[in-house]
Amino acid sequence: MATMKAGRALVQVLQKEGIKYVFGIVGSTFLETLDAFYGRSDITYLSVRHEQGAAFMADGYARATGLPAVCLVTAGAAGSNLVTGVASAYTGHSPVIAIVGGPNSSYQYRDSFQEIDLVSMFKPVTKLSIQVNHPERIPEIMQYAFRTAMSGKKGPVFVDIPRDYLDAAEIEYEPRSPEGYRVVHRQPADPELVRRAAGLVRQASRPLLLVGGGVTASDANADLLRLAELRSIPMVTVYGRNDAVPNDHPLYIGPLGRAGSPEAGAACKAADLLLVMGSRLAEFTSFYDERFIRRGVPLVHLDIDPLEVGRNYPVAAGLVGDAKTVLGQLVEQLKQGALPPSDPAWQSEARALREQRLSRLAEEGSLSPVPIKPQRVYHELRRALPPETIVTLDAGACPAFGYDRLHFTHPRTLMTPLDLGGLGFAFPVALGAKLGRPDSPVLAIHGDGGFLMNVQELETAVREGIAAVTIVFNNNEWGSEKAYQKLLYNERYVAADITNPRYDKLAELFGARGYYIKHPDQVGDVVREALSSQVPSVIEIPTDPTELPYPARLTA
Repeated sequence: MATMKAGRALVQVLQKEGIKYVFGIVGSTFLETLDAFYGRSDITYLSVRHEQGAAFMADGYARATGLPAVCLVTAGAAGSNLVTGVASAYTGHSPVIAIVGGPNSSYQYRDSFQEIDLVSMFKPVTKLSIQVNHPERIPEIMQYAFRTAMSGKKGPVFVDIPRDYLDAAEIEYEPRSPEGYRVVHRQPADPELVRRAAGLVRQASRPLLLVGGGVTASDANADLLRLAELRSIPMVTVYGRNDAVPNDHPLYIGPLGRAGSPEAGAACKAADLLLVMGSRLAEFTSFYDERFIRRGVPLVHLDIDPLEVGRNYPVAAGLVGDAKTVLGQLVEQLKQGALPPSDPAWQSEARALREQRLSRLAEEGSLSPVPIKPQRVYHELRRALPPETIVTLDAGACPAFGYDRLHFTHPRTLMTPLDLGGLGFAFPVALGAKLGRPDSPVLAIHGDGGFLMNVQELETAVREGIAAVTIVFNNNEWGSEKAYQKLLYNERYVAADITNPRYDKLAELFGARGYYIKHPDQVGDVVREALSSQVPSVIEIPTDPTELPYPARLTA
């Protein structure tokens, strides 16, 4: 057991957890902690240009790797600037540990400099929000934070540590490996409920798999395919989780939900059993109505969180447990005894829906007007992107076209704002993903409005050599909102139009590489060149401002 300043012990805890990067902006409330990073090669304090970017980068790193990620900033506004990025991690079930060096403990409740109640502020968007109440407890509470973030349904944790604890206090610290304070246990489901679910699968003539992020979080993608192939069960993916199954699999129809494929919706409406695997059936998947999930159709619902099973739709069999373990249980149960053959008519219908979607997307390759249609850009991206490419989609109109139009073959290769819907997400998340998986190509896709929300992180990317590529669709408008004003308010546009710089030139001013595309035939070659250049790059694509997605909330 060693004696050291508590701020240095904090870095030792992070190092034992295998943390390679701590994202943030330097601050005076954790100087001893900062000094503990000096000269180290095993863990780096990576300085960003806005605290929101730090939280988003941690989120991207965690989503790309499945490992915990950390951001560390100072008190007051620096801490509150983390909230949106931490909320993104909460929506995406990312194990992000957000740490703030707070004001001196003796100054609390005096409205001291940068004193705000961050613990209360973070409670709605974290699994745990806590303040350290004694310097000796810093290692213990940090271990508690990692245990909470990584257990069950993963998610972010917020820890506030007063500056006098970090900078002045000497504590005794005994290094402990994570295996000693957070046990990984893959929870099985109740065997009787597994038997009930297997019975429903045997009886169904038209079963359909709805595959969610819980399957990827559990590394259960191959197990899901084994279940699908046992009875040739068609598959759709839920909103924002297109990478949960290989999109080139013959049983895959398409993505469901907001900006998803109509073919996936048609399959849901035609099924007589829905197997919901690792999804809470959130708003942009289901809209909480019957447009996709018909009343009376039985549901087998698997989720690691018992509060989510049956929350929005009644279930015929509710399975609570780890997706990998429970899918294994279900497969073994189905193997006991002969399985009825799959319904030929259902198989034919599912294949037709898959082919209908692929044909529909292929036709968009003939779109050639200038300004460029976003649909044509995605057609070119499907042909240009290597299968291992990680794509981060921002919120907004032009990125929304990508949900139905991009193809994925590997898990953890699609990252979206999900139901948070936050603009400015994709670029910093892409930087974090690239740091987590440096050998994978990474592409961020933004509209012009969202990209400017975190454009300052171009300096971070250039300084740190983070070779992510960004596409900016530039239509000089807030497209999602303009679509509503067009359809509901007779084209009476209020505050929907904006102006922009030349983004390729802006990138060059930061020291990145800039590209400007004038014709859709250029898209593939430019994207390939940018990805191969291994430097931060921005590709501007002037986009047809009249091409607006039909608002999902207007379709029933």
